[in-house]
Amino acid sequence: MQNKILVLASNNDHKIKEFKEMFPDYEVKALEDIGFFEEIEEDGTTFLENSLIKAKAVYKFLKEKGECATIIADDSGLCVDALGGAPGIYSARFAGYHDDDANRGKLLNALKDKDDRSAHMLCCIVKMNEDGSYKHYEGKTFGNIAEHEIGDRSFGYDCLFYSTELGKTFGEATNEEKNRVSHRGRAVEMLKKDLGKRL
Repeated sequence: MQNKILVLASNNDHKIKEFKEMFPDYEVKALEDIGFFEEIEEDGTTFLENSLIKAKAVYKFLKEKGECATIIADDSGLCVDALGGAPGIYSARFAGYHDDDANRGKLLNALKDKDDRSAHMLCCIVKMNEDGSYKHYEGKTFGNIAEHEIGDRSFGYDCLFYSTELGKTFGEATNEEKNRVSHRGRAVEMLKKDLGKRL
């Protein structure tokens, strides 16, 4: 029987929950589940580079323990047209530190005099195989930045990102609705098809 374990290069509770929902046929393990407690410095200049940095760090950790697994690492963010694609790879620390409320406040302030509020969310997922080879998958979803927060404020920019396809903010959407059209959901669908060929 082939291994159906995926190691997710994250300890983010929200992200872990999303991946477990989207991969019900797999055992999704977070970093703490494999005993990885190091800080990974994401100093790449693109979403792909940051995803690879995380995947390689976990691969090296497992290899040194004499273990191997399929590793999933992702990096994602919000890209606002009027801000030249910012906050982009700095989405989680747009305000200078990791604080969702502060990040959203800075974004709203930056757009207060802008007519163009179009934006997209992008997710890049890297799947690193047990032999160290890898593939990546990129998903995008398009919308606009609302003028104020609408819906659940517990995660990132969801309550500000008005999805063109859903006709509501991600903060108002159910998990099922969001996963169907989200940047991460789309990247995951590509990953799932590829995994289905191998496992």
